[in-house]
Amino acid sequence: MSRPQPLSGFPELLPRQRIVEQQVVDHLRRAFELHGFANLQTRAVEPMDQLLRKGETSKEVYVLSRLQSDGDEGDVGLGLHFDLTVPFARYVLENAGKLNFPFRRYQIQPVWRGERPQQGRFREFWQADIDIVDVGELPAHYEVELPLVINDALSGLPIPKVRMHVNNRKLSQGFYRGVGIGDTEEALRIIDKLDKIGHDATAKLLVERVDATPEQAEACLRLAAISAEDTSFVNEIRALGVIDPLLEEGLNELAAVVGAAAKEAPGFVVADMKIARGLDYYTGTVYEVFIEGQEHLGSVCSGGRYDTLASDGKHTYPGVGLSIGVSRLLVPLLNSGALTADREVPTCVLVALANEDERSAANGLAQRLRKRGIPTQVSPTAAKFGKQIKFADKRGIPFVLFTNDEGTQMKDIRSGDQATVDVDAWNPPAEDLNPRIIAE
Repeated sequence: MSRPQPLSGFPELLPRQRIVEQQVVDHLRRAFELHGFANLQTRAVEPMDQLLRKGETSKEVYVLSRLQSDGDEGDVGLGLHFDLTVPFARYVLENAGKLNFPFRRYQIQPVWRGERPQQGRFREFWQADIDIVDVGELPAHYEVELPLVINDALSGLPIPKVRMHVNNRKLSQGFYRGVGIGDTEEALRIIDKLDKIGHDATAKLLVERVDATPEQAEACLRLAAISAEDTSFVNEIRALGVIDPLLEEGLNELAAVVGAAAKEAPGFVVADMKIARGLDYYTGTVYEVFIEGQEHLGSVCSGGRYDTLASDGKHTYPGVGLSIGVSRLLVPLLNSGALTADREVPTCVLVALANEDERSAANGLAQRLRKRGIPTQVSPTAAKFGKQIKFADKRGIPFVLFTNDEGTQMKDIRSGDQATVDVDAWNPPAEDLNPRIIAE
């Protein structure tokens, strides 16, 4: 059998890398729960009509099919979810009578998206989402709260500095409407491409696709050029001389988000008028988080306000959410060696074997340590003691336990220190109990 080749866009991590990913996920889970978010897990598949009803995603959805299906099976018309927001909206509609609103949820799962693999973009990847939904009306203060939650979640991770860029679609659409552009949603989608295609190409698309005049296109691009770490952007936008009620509403909402962030999390949030978010279901504040100096990787966290994504015709469940691209954030750092773990196994102690006849006794020692929460394994063979130490060292296991004429000995193989211990009382230093993330 020939050696299998990796599949592009489906990252698989090595043990040390996976430890980092697990610890990051655990950190995010704790951070979300500290803010009162309940955990959910939704199914991997959704009906195609649900997946395709909002946004330009039809080319990216993986369709579910079964080999030798005769076409009338129950999996016809299903696809793998490409994000966690659309499944969550469906979940809310199905379970609205059993949920207490406002409902706060977090969800950490893999998603699948059939886009062209490239640096920071994958076909299968992990996301960590938080959302708050309510019935009928969702107070705007939740749009202020979520950036602060994400700041708490990300600031505790050993990653490069990140910044959240925020805008408000009401602001942008009100401005476009105020300068005389009719198709404001298409204008948003075009502006969303600005960083990728540049000023001139964006202006050209505005003229071609929304019938903007060159002057109108230039006005849209002047708006997109405005950014600020405080609420000074409000006066800059008003100085452009465009008047529209929706623009004014968006200005006030965005000023509340940026003002609160400037006070509670200085330097984390910047108002950025070119942020648009391409998915159609966003209706208010929109967010994108970038690694400073590595913006070419794209956003590592994004989301926004959505008012009509979940509606059963009788009730509407508006929400606001943010999604951390766990894989997009971590995989480049892991592959470059910027992040690693100090060991590739959870094991803190290796119980050595003098001979195979002692395996039963060694298993008993290991179990006594495990019962006190110390990750322990027994040496796979009764090799020479030096080889057993080498076995531990290659995996990053810090301690080796063995028995000799002086009793039960614990050896720190990093320093060489060795001492007689009581197995039922000895504890490793707190920093050695579990693997630690190392940031290079």
